[in-house]
Formats: sequence, structure tokens, C-alpha cells
Amino acid sequence: MSKTNKKDEKYDFGLIGLGAMGMNLLLNMGDHGIHAAGYDTDPAKCGLLDQEGKHTHLKGFNDITAFVASLKKTRAIIMLVPAGKIVDNVIAELAFLMEKGDILIDAGNSYFKDTERRSKELSAKGFHFIGMGISGGEEGARRGPSLMPGGDTEAFDVIKPVLTAIAAKVDRTPCVAYIGPGASGHFVKMVHNGIEYGLMQLIAETFEILKKGLKMDNEAIAALFGKWNSGRLRSFLLEVTTYIFTYKQSGQQHYLLDEIKDEAKGKGTGKWTSQVAMDLEVPVPTIDMAVAMRDLSKYKNLRKQAAESYDEPARLDVDRDGFLAALEESFYACMIITYAQGMHLLDKASDVYGYQLDLGEIARIWRGGCIIRSAFLNDIVKAYRAEPGLPHLLLDKHIQHLIAQAETGARKVVSATVTAGIATPAYAASLSYFDAFRSQRMPANLIQAQRDLFGAHTYELIGKTGAFHTRWVLEEERDHRLI
Repeated sequence: MSKTNKKDEKYDFGLIGLGAMGMNLLLNMGDHGIHAAGYDTDPAKCGLLDQEGKHTHLKGFNDITAFVASLKKTRAIIMLVPAGKIVDNVIAELAFLMEKGDILIDAGNSYFKDTERRSKELSAKGFHFIGMGISGGEEGARRGPSLMPGGDTEAFDVIKPVLTAIAAKVDRTPCVAYIGPGASGHFVKMVHNGIEYGLMQLIAETFEILKKGLKMDNEAIAALFGKWNSGRLRSFLLEVTTYIFTYKQSGQQHYLLDEIKDEAKGKGTGKWTSQVAMDLEVPVPTIDMAVAMRDLSKYKNLRKQAAESYDEPARLDVDRDGFLAALEESFYACMIITYAQGMHLLDKASDVYGYQLDLGEIARIWRGGCIIRSAFLNDIVKAYRAEPGLPHLLLDKHIQHLIAQAETGARKVVSATVTAGIATPAYAASLSYFDAFRSQRMPANLIQAQRDLFGAHTYELIGKTGAFHTRWVLEEERDHRLI
């Protein structure tokens, strides 16, 4: 395409926030012939957009009034700014410049309850609002992300052609779908990020096992991860982690990974997933443990003091080849269980919030351009298409077969690492969740009895309706039997 005269051009789409994600998403639009305008307060970023998109129909603005005026009606604007107050500030500024019927799309990692509030506020003013999750990072934004728009269906119909064009493609099908009403798009992205936390923690613990337990060096670990990634464990996270192990900066002799602090951060989406799961009474222990381990990593001084006071973990006393085979099985089983926890949370939220989520369709659009994309997502798609009302992924017959094949390896790994003193909390949490989930009778009856004894909270009985209370200890016996 030859250079175009953009002085008086009108644009079909607008985007606010020319950081790495916003810039790449606009360049993606430009590649697909979309006429789009970008806005940022930094003139340098606007200039960079003009330079990078000089052979496309893209233009940068650092005057928000001129930016809005450059858009065709009905205006459609994506916001890619940090979650929280900044989103509200941008909306407030735009409200004075836009007209009734215009469309706003929040594509940041906003908390879903904030999205619900904004949707109601903007609807009352005559604006359309979409809360849209985006997965894929900078590269995904540039080459094709996974898109999770939810909210106003009328607005979605307007922006669908653009989203379809820029989304990742798997089997020639775009990785975008209308998620559901309200804040469903941001809720699904939040849970996506929770699953991401869990998978990353499993990978980190695998690294710990190989490094501390088997004393493998970076090259050997990279080779093992590369081998795993060529089979059933194939995934984006495993692939990119393989590169990390052997990366050296120019002119440096040491691996960059070995120079990075062992203190992990996050932007809150994993924590939100755990908090919401507890509110909805859905157990997601692998995700919970991933959040907890990031928090524990920040207490470096305390960990250092403890390391000086206690014995170091022992080397794993195992047959190396057999153990590595078991570790691959263990990772596979725990990966399945992590996805299952996330899908269960989505299923419960769909009922509670009225999102009408299609779990098979969500898994489908996660297969491309997505941080948690993996070969196993094809199995999830098949499970929910075979039984759309499947109450839990672990109840699917094929998934049960996969777990049965890998379960022994998971038990071997957790047993060996606990014996050696190597921390594998996500592995252990995943396996314990599975064991409790498949238990027809849990010890929760004892908890009911305890609560009734010390707090008269009552209990329920098998085969009877109603709540019951018992005076478990006679008054004359209390002083002698209880502390």
C-alpha cells in the first residue's frame, strides 16, 4: 500500500493508550486494512505509530478532541490503559466528547465488578459498553490475540468484523467469540489469568525439582522442556520457558535467569480469581497456592533467615529416567486439574451472574494467540461439545482416562518431593483436590459436629430434612472432660 494522505481522513476505529499492547494492536489493525486512529498523551508514541504504520491507514493523535473528531459515527473506541481509576478518568473525559450511541470497549484487565458498574453508568447516558479480555501479550496483540468481549450485544455486532480480522486464527477460525452479558468478558479473562497463575507455578515447581532435586543444569532442563513440548504437554508457556533457561544477554557469560531475583510479582488478577472463587464457594486450590507462593517469594529476608536455621533439601534418591517419566505424567495430570478448577469456577459464575457462558466456545478461543493455549484445550473443547451441560471437566469420560494414565506419576512425584523436603505446593494441592473430589464421603461430617458442639451451629442428617442440634456434653461432665 502506498503512503496515504491522512490529514482529513475519517477512521473506523479508535484506540486509547499507545503502550506496547495498544501500539501492536493498532499495527495489527493496519495490517488488515482497517482505518484506525490512536491516542496517547505522549507525542513520541503518536509519532512512532505514524512511522510504524506509514504504509497503512493508521494515525496517532495526542489531542483527545481531535482524536474523537477523527472517528466516523457511530464511534467505536478501545481503551487499553491500566485498570482502576485511570479507566474511570478516561471514560469521564470521553463522555464530554462522544455522542449517544457511541461504543466504548475496555480491553484492559479491569475487575469485573468495576465493569458491571461502568456498563450501567454508561448505559444510563446512552453509550454502549463492552468489557473485553485480551490474551497473548505484546506478540499476540501484534500477530493475533485471543479476544473475550462481553456486554452489549448491539455494540458487539458493530465491532465484530474488526475483532474477527485481528484475532488469532486456529483451523482458519478466529479466536474471538461473544462471551455473554454484563462483565462476562472480563470475568472470563480474570479466570484465564488465574489458570495462568496455576500453570506457571507448576512449571516453576518442575524447575525446582529438576534443579534442586536432580541437580540438572539449565541446558539439560531446556532440553527436557523442549522434548515435553513436542508431545501432549505442548503449550505456549512451556515453549517460551524453554527459551528462558539458556538465554544470555549480549556479551554476558551467565544465564539471565540465574541473575533474576526469586521474588515474583503480579497485577492482581490471580488474587481476584481466588477471592471470587471463595465468594462463590468454588475450590480452586492450585490457583490459590500459586498466589500464595508469589506472596511468600516476596519475604526474601525471612526465607534467608529460615534457610540458615534449617537443613537444606535432600537430593532426590530416585531412578532418574523413571522419575522424569513420572514427572511428565505428574505435570500433565496437574495441568488438567488446574484447567478443571478454572472451568468449574466459570460454570458456577455463569449460573450466579447469569452470564450464559459456553465453556466449549471459551476453550476454543483460548487455543490460539493466548498465554494459556495448549494442546489439551482441544480435549476441553471436545468434552463440552459432547456434553454442553457437563458439570465438571473431571466427569468427562475421556478426561478421566487421561487422568488415570497420569495419576500414578503424580503420586510418585509428590511423595518423593515431600520426602526430600522440596516444596511442590501446587502439585500437592492439585493431587489433593483430585483425591477429595473423587471421594464419595469426605470428613466434613466431623466438621459439622464440631461446629454444633462449640457453637450450636446445627448439622444435617443423612436421609432427613431440616437442621439438628445436640447437647454433646452433659453439663455435669463438662468440667471434667473439656479443658
